[in-house]
Amino acid sequence: MIKMDFSDKFKIWVLLICLIFQLGHGFYLPGSYPHNYGVGDFLSVKVNSLTSIDTEIPFSYYSLPFCKPPEGVKDSAENLGELLMGDRIENSPYRFKMYTNETEIFLCQTKPLSGDEFKLLKKRIDEMYQVNLILDNLPAIRYTRKEGFFLRWTGYPVGIKVQDVYYVFNHLKFTVLVHKYEEANVARVMGTGDGAEVIPTVGKSGSEKPGYMVVGFEVVPCSIQHNAESLKNLKIFGTFPSAIKCDPTTVAMPIKENEPLAFTYEVSFVESDIKWPSRWDAYLKMEGAKVHWFSILNSLMVITFLAGIVLVIFLRTVRRDLTRYEELDKEAQAQMNEELSGWKLVVGDVFRAPSNPSLLCVLVGDGVQILGMAVVTILFAALGFMSPASRGTLISGMLFFYMILGIAAGYVAVRMWRTIFCGDSKGWVSVSWRVACFFPGIAFFILTILNFLLWGSHSTGAIPFSLFVILILLWFCISVPLTLVGGYFGARAPHIEFPVRTNQIPREIPAQRYPSWLLVLGAGTLPFGTLFIELFFIMSSIWMGRVYYVFGFLFIVLILLVVVCAEVSLVLTYMHLCVEDWKWWWKSFFASGSVAIYIFLYSINYLVFDLKSLSGPVSATLYLGYSLFMVVAIMLATGTVGFLSSFWFVHFVFSSVKLD
Repeated sequence: MIKMDFSDKFKIWVLLICLIFQLGHGFYLPGSYPHNYGVGDFLSVKVNSLTSIDTEIPFSYYSLPFCKPPEGVKDSAENLGELLMGDRIENSPYRFKMYTNETEIFLCQTKPLSGDEFKLLKKRIDEMYQVNLILDNLPAIRYTRKEGFFLRWTGYPVGIKVQDVYYVFNHLKFTVLVHKYEEANVARVMGTGDGAEVIPTVGKSGSEKPGYMVVGFEVVPCSIQHNAESLKNLKIFGTFPSAIKCDPTTVAMPIKENEPLAFTYEVSFVESDIKWPSRWDAYLKMEGAKVHWFSILNSLMVITFLAGIVLVIFLRTVRRDLTRYEELDKEAQAQMNEELSGWKLVVGDVFRAPSNPSLLCVLVGDGVQILGMAVVTILFAALGFMSPASRGTLISGMLFFYMILGIAAGYVAVRMWRTIFCGDSKGWVSVSWRVACFFPGIAFFILTILNFLLWGSHSTGAIPFSLFVILILLWFCISVPLTLVGGYFGARAPHIEFPVRTNQIPREIPAQRYPSWLLVLGAGTLPFGTLFIELFFIMSSIWMGRVYYVFGFLFIVLILLVVVCAEVSLVLTYMHLCVEDWKWWWKSFFASGSVAIYIFLYSINYLVFDLKSLSGPVSATLYLGYSLFMVVAIMLATGTVGFLSSFWFVHFVFSSVKLD
């Protein structure tokens, strides 16, 4: 057997601590192969959906009167996650040549704006819609200066309203940051964009022309009034006859009904020291790291406080009572039973089957599935396997892990069902079916209603009918069978035997000074206290268009949340047993699951005070619908943690009680 000395152990601990700190910041693994472009190679800019934090309803870029590419509008191949997120990536007329600066490039002149186009354009400007451009998988970033600080934005606004006059940004000044490709004899990418073809380099490296990689994409929008005479006879990508001065602080191109819009652009290439693996740093710069650490420290204090209470329960109360109880002879026990109080009196009722046992098993099974999905997905994201460079991978990963973990859901639910009924396997198929359909059914119901609202708004956020069919097929062809397989193994596995017998006649529960459910609902405040700071960053990421990438912190907070939920539920279960309330099953579930109520109240608070600009009943309904969906998932996951920890606690305590 190999023995480790002190120095080896110290090195391992240092390595683990460094890994935890690295996870806190999250590190980036490139999501795609570096594209090496030769000088003069074409670069194609793509467009994503128009987005707004004012409405939260995405629309297609070409729903507005913008220039279209000569070859026609074509959709880019998108994964399941991108479609569910409302991304619609299409080609655009903007084209660059690598390391070739170009100015005054004419794009197109639209037809005279119709009355409907004029009203729609004004409406989109009022709703603060942003145009999202993509080059080599990098979103366009815009810098603005406010009170001496530089602010980063992805995309640029469609236009602006100044003194009741609407102006459109019709001239774009692009800056492409490039880094020289240093490695020789590596496969070189010829072509454009994501559809590039990889061709091995042939010949000596010294004869090759230098290649460049795109490491940054910046845009400055301007509103320029073009001379109508100068636009005549100009073709796409032609040079504008007069110089165009792009000044973002002034606007000059008002939109008017029955008048056309002219679009131009310029592009400059700047060599940068930024290397390929670091090109996403500008988007992922973590702000407020101290706040995240404060959140974790706050959670640790709550955990320590609760752990102290649990320790007191185990060491001073339970152990002491069990020792006294077991040291007495039978006659003394019989005499003592008359004087006993608290949890020892409910020994014959503590494992009595709860009301609606099948529903409890279903909720616990779904909770295990959701919690497992969250842990695995956030862990993979913290390790960098689900970076923003690979759009949609986070949602796709969540769906994949959720379906696979149907086995665990079916197993836990059916085994708990058999445990409650003392090993009886009858009805396990029904329980498995309910597990497979309960939470997905709620999700499907909510998403269908929200989807009808998005369809009615002609939004790209609406899930296409074909995707609905795919989701239903994934549900019934993969998730349901896997849940049934898990249920089958749960039916064959030995059930957990109760350590004490249950009396035939249930014991009467004494009248309580206050409703027990009041304590259960109040218990959710402690798990919420460990979560609410990180919750603000997550909500800002979802609804304010900010990039969230501190999955390392989120993983730590998730682990702390699980610990707090377990401790809270365990303490409350003990308190209920001490007042001879043996109906602990459902109360242990909702003691930790009640955190969902506070999260929903926080969501309403966020809607009222942080999303003040959110306009329209459709937008508010979408927000509340998605919040309700999130809250149901959190309730199932946290409730399951509380129930399973309480079940283990009750089983452990009463397995130490010896009865004839």
